[in-house]
Amino acid sequence: MANVKLTVVESKCRNGYCKKGDNYIVDDLCPPICHELWNCMYPLIYALQNGADLDYGEMRSPQFDVKCPDGGRVLVHGERIENLTH
Repeated sequence: MANVKLTVVESKCRNGYCKKGDNYIVDDLCPPICHELWNCMYPLIYALQNGADLDYGEMRSPQFDVKCPDGGRVLVHGERIENLTH
């Protein structure tokens, strides 16, 4: 299964979970972000981990952008990356 890199692009997080510039590599565990945002991203992450390309603007690509359900206070960019050696 592929890994997905999450990058916090913008953040006005009220709970301080996400800060602009934070990066996470998702392999099999949820990174330390709020569950509401995770629930929005997880279907997209799962699809990328399993080889899907997603609608991204006018093309299909192994990436996505998701805004926090709390009024879009946090913007996260996700992208499939080559598997890392641990």
